[in-house]
Amino acid sequence: MKQSLQLRLSQHLALTPQLQQSIRLLQLSSLELSQELEQILQENPLLERGSEDDVIPPNYSAEGGSEAAAQPEESAPSEPADPVETDFTSLDGERWEKGAGTPADSEDDNDFAFQEPDTPTLRQHLNEQLRLMPLSERDHTLTSILVDAINEDGYLEQSLEDLAAMLPEEEEIDPMELQTALKLVQHLDPLGVGARNLAECLELQLLVLPEDTPYREVALPIAREHLALLAGRDYVRLKKLLRCDDESLRGAQVLIKRLDPRPGAGFSRIESDHYVQPEVVVKKVKGLWLASLNGDAMPKLRINRMYADILKRNRDSSGQYLKTQMQEAKWFISNLQQRFATILRVSQAIVDRQRNFFEHGEVAMRPLVLREIADEVGLHESTISRVTTRKYMLTPKGVFELKYFFGSHVATESGGACSATAIRALIKQLVAAEEPRKPLSDNQISDILGNQGIVVARRTIAKYRESLQIPAANQRKSI
Repeated sequence: MKQSLQLRLSQHLALTPQLQQSIRLLQLSSLELSQELEQILQENPLLERGSEDDVIPPNYSAEGGSEAAAQPEESAPSEPADPVETDFTSLDGERWEKGAGTPADSEDDNDFAFQEPDTPTLRQHLNEQLRLMPLSERDHTLTSILVDAINEDGYLEQSLEDLAAMLPEEEEIDPMELQTALKLVQHLDPLGVGARNLAECLELQLLVLPEDTPYREVALPIAREHLALLAGRDYVRLKKLLRCDDESLRGAQVLIKRLDPRPGAGFSRIESDHYVQPEVVVKKVKGLWLASLNGDAMPKLRINRMYADILKRNRDSSGQYLKTQMQEAKWFISNLQQRFATILRVSQAIVDRQRNFFEHGEVAMRPLVLREIADEVGLHESTISRVTTRKYMLTPKGVFELKYFFGSHVATESGGACSATAIRALIKQLVAAEEPRKPLSDNQISDILGNQGIVVARRTIAKYRESLQIPAANQRKSI
C-alpha cells in the first residue's frame, strides 16, 4: 500500500479547564458554590473576599443585557490580557475595586462567624429541671436512669422491668420504685415526656388540661383505648362506645389533633442543610414582573493588591507561579459572573412565560418545557437543566426551585393545553371545598375537571393526588 499525506479539516469541541470550570460552577447549588469558593480561596493567594462593589451589583437585572451572559455553553471564556495591568470591570461596565491591602487587612478578619444558639438537648432540659427539685439522692438516681433511657421523641421505649434488671444486683431496685420515679419524670416539661406509647403520651397531655376544658372527657377515653378507631375513621362505632353525638366527637377529635405526639422532637438538632438561599428575586415593577439577582447569594471577590503589586514589579520568570494564580483568579471571577448572568437570563425567560402564575397562582401555570427556554436564550437544553436544578427564586408567592415552573401538559377539549401544576392546584381546591361527610372520589374529580374541558383520567388524578399527599376519599371522610 502506498503511503501518502492528506490534509483534512474538521471541527471539534475542546473542553479547556476554563470551560470545564464554567460548566461546573453553573450546575452547583448555592451551598456547593460556597464550599467550592472556600476551597479556591485557600488554594489561590491572588483571590480574596471583597466589598459589595466587587461582584455583579445586586440591582443588575435582565433588562440590561450582557455579552458575558450571552455566551453559549460551548464558548470558553476568552483568555485575559496581561494579568497585572488589566482592569477588572463588572458586567455593567463599572470598574472592579482591587484589594486594598494584604490578606491580613482583609475584611474577613473583622467578621465574626455566625454561631447557632446552644440549644439544650432533651436530656439536658430534663436533668436541669430535676436538679431544681428537692429530691433525695436515691430519687435523683432513679430519675436519672429514666431520663437516660428516653429517646429523642420523648418516649421511654424500655420497660421498667428491663431497666431494673440492667442495674447491678447490689442496687436492689424494685420496679415499683421506678414506677414512682417515672410519674415524677412524666410531670416535667415538655408535656407527655416519659410516655411508653402514643396513648399514654396523649393521655398525659389531656390530664393537665383544666377539667372544664370542652370535650376533654370525651377525648380521654379515645386516647386511652380507641385511637385505632379514630385513625380508621370509624365514627359510628366510636359514637356508640362513647355514647356521644357528632358535635362532641368532632370536638374531641379537634382537641386530640392539637396535642403533640412527639414531645421531645423540639429539642432535636436542626440540620442547616434545609436552608435555601434564592439566587433570584422576582418583583412587580410598573406593571411588569422582573427578575433580579440576589446580592446576598453572590460572593464578593477581588484580586489581592499586594500580590498584584509584586507581579507588577517582577516580570521575569521568577513570578511565574503568581502569574498562573492571577490568571486562574481572573478566570474564576469571569466564570462566576457568567454563572449568575446565565441564571438571571433563564429566570427572566421563565418569568415572562409564567406571568399568569405570578398574577393568579398555580391554577394559571402554563405548560413549559426546557426547549422553549433554551430557544429563547440561545443555550442548549442541558445548560437550561443545569441552571434550573437546585437554583431558587424568591417571589411574592414564596420560594420556588426554577424547575418548579416546568411541567408537562394535558390536552383540553378546546384543543389547548393545561399544565400538570395547574391540575394539581385544581385538585387541591376541589378537595378543600368538598363536603367532609361526602369527600370526592378520584372519578368524581375527573368528571368535574372534564366538565371544565380538562380531560384527565382517573389514574392520573390518583397520581396527582398522591403527589400532593392528599389521602383517598375514604380516609378524608369526617364526622
